[in-house]
Amino acid sequence: MRLARIGPVGAERPAVQAADGSWRDLSGVVDDLDGTTIGPGPLEEVAAALAAGDLPQVEAGRFGPPLGRIGKIVCIGLNYRDHAAETGATVPTEPVLFMKAPDTVVGPDDEVLVPRGSTRTDWEVELAVVIGTEAAYLSSPQDAAAHIAGYAISHDVSEREFQLERGGQWDKGKNCATFNPFGPWVVTADDVPDVQDLGLRLWVNGELKQDGNTANMVFPVLEVVHYLSQFMTLYPGDVINTGTPAGVALGVPGTPYLAPGDVVEVEVDGLGRQRQTFGKA
Repeated sequence: MRLARIGPVGAERPAVQAADGSWRDLSGVVDDLDGTTIGPGPLEEVAAALAAGDLPQVEAGRFGPPLGRIGKIVCIGLNYRDHAAETGATVPTEPVLFMKAPDTVVGPDDEVLVPRGSTRTDWEVELAVVIGTEAAYLSSPQDAAAHIAGYAISHDVSEREFQLERGGQWDKGKNCATFNPFGPWVVTADDVPDVQDLGLRLWVNGELKQDGNTANMVFPVLEVVHYLSQFMTLYPGDVINTGTPAGVALGVPGTPYLAPGDVVEVEVDGLGRQRQTFGKA
C-alpha cells in the first residue's frame, strides 16, 4: 500500500492509494498516520477498509510528510562506498550515526530554506526506513524485517560548513529548519520487492547530480536496523535515513552549492518523487 497525508500544512488528512490510482480518505479509519497507526494491526484495518471499496475519494493536492508525528530520525553517514570515496573518507567498519530532529521534516514539495550565513547548503537523496514495531537488542539482521513498516524518500539537506568546519558534531549542519523533505508517501514493506535494488536519483535545476542504487550500501537496511537496536530502542513511527550515494556538491570540487531560487528534484524507484524550490531563511 501507499500511505500519505494530503492537505494544507497542519490540516493534512491520512489517505491510501486505491488500485485505480485515486487517493482515499482514511479519516474514518485512523486519526492520523503516526507511530500508533503504522504497525501491523492498524495497517490490516487500513487494508480491509481499502478492500471494502467504500472509502471517500480525496483530491491529491499538497502532499504533507506521510507521518504526522515522528519519534526520532536516526541517520547513517557514509553508507555508500562511492560517496565515501568522493569525500575522501574511509569506508566505515561500523555504521556512522547522527540524529535529525523531527521538526526538520517538511512535505516533499514544500519550500526548503537556505540558512542564514550558509555558503555550502548541499543535497542528499536517501532511502528512509519507517519502523512499525518496537525493536530493541535484535538477535540478527534477519529479525529486523518484522519491525519495518515501510519505506519512503528522505532528502537529507546538509550545510557542510556548519557540519564539518564549526567544531563539535555533524548535527549542526543537519538540523536547520526544513532540512528533511519527506515523502510523498510511505510504501509498505510488502510492496517493495527488493529494498537492496532501488535506484536513487537527484537533479538540481534539471541537471542530474546523483544516480545511485541501494545495492551499493556499505551496511544494508536489515543490518542497519539490527545495529541500531543494540544502542537505542526503535519505536513505531521512528525513521531511519540510510545514507546517500555519490554526487553531492561536497564530493565534486567546483560544484556550486544550493542557493535561493534553485530547484531540486528527488526520486527513488517505486517510492515517488519530490520537488523543492529553495528560499531564504
